[in-house]
Formats: sequence, C-alpha cells, structure tokens
Amino acid sequence: MEILGIDVGGTGIKAAIVTVETGALSAEKQRIPTPRPATPEAIAKVVQKIVKHFNWKGPVGCGFPTPLKHGKCMSGGNLHDTWKDVDVADLFKNATGNEFTVVNDADAAGIAEINFGAGKGKKGVVMMITLGTGIGSAVFLDGKLLPNTEFGHLLNRHGDSFESYAADSARKREKLSQKKWGKRLHK
Repeated sequence: MEILGIDVGGTGIKAAIVTVETGALSAEKQRIPTPRPATPEAIAKVVQKIVKHFNWKGPVGCGFPTPLKHGKCMSGGNLHDTWKDVDVADLFKNATGNEFTVVNDADAAGIAEINFGAGKGKKGVVMMITLGTGIGSAVFLDGKLLPNTEFGHLLNRHGDSFESYAADSARKREKLSQKKWGKRLHK
C-alpha cells in the first residue's frame, strides 16, 4: 500500500509517495518553500499544489510542526499565530478532497524510526530529537508514543527556549560556526 506523505516545515514543505510496509519512497520527493506569512490558507494552497503534482487520490499522512490535540494546533509554532485551534486535517481535506492523518512532525519522524530504523524492536525509553527550523522531539516507552513532547520548547538557563538558542534557524540567524552551534546543541 502507498500513501502520500507530506512534511510541513518552518522553511519548506516536502512530500513523496511512500510504501507503507517498508517506509521506502516510491516517487521522487518534491519540496516547496514554506510561504510567508505561513497562514493556514497559504499552507493549504501549497498542500493542494503538492497533491495535484502527484495526482494523488488516496489518503495522505502529514507531519506538522506544532503540538496537536485531537488534530487541532495548540500553537502557531514556527508558522503563524493564526494556526492556534485550527483542525489541520479538516483544513487540508477541504483544500484537496483527500483524507488526512496529521501528527506532530517530530512524532512522525519518531514513528518511522520505531517502525523502520534504530528504534525498531527496542524496549524501554527511545528518544528522537529533530533539528531544523525548530527542535522537535519524540519519546517512546516500549514502542508506545508519548505525543507532543516538544523538548525544544523547554527553557534554558537564560529563560529562552532551547529552540531559539540551538535550532538550525538560530545557527543561520546568528551565523554560528559548526563548533559553536555544536556547543549549544550539547547544552
């Protein structure tokens, strides 16, 4: 079985057709820069463009860069404040006609790692950290996801989030060397 997978990120929206049983991509990835401002309407238009690009008629799985509760955004994350309380699956379904399953993007990456990667078959606590525009996290206990952990939102000793201090966006914004960025990540 195949599904269209879409990863909505703070700087880019990526997509490919994925074979569910193996996690292998069965089509070349497409990437479109995240529109600015990254409002629900603007992102929905890009998602619609991606679905049309692949001529996709089936279900879509989507990783989304905010904590979600019952499919609704709990914040605007690195996108836009107007995302708070938006039901992402409904928005994208209305824009495309496709059924959507939406989960936090770091949780989606962790689910893939638990099913196909280094976390496969592991007992106990397995943690994954994602680095991009933000810092995401996925935590599993005996293979079960503890959703929306968002460790990047924890505050450092200066009262700033670790995300604003050590995400790739901070590295680019402050023009940090790899060594200095690495020290921040280590903290």
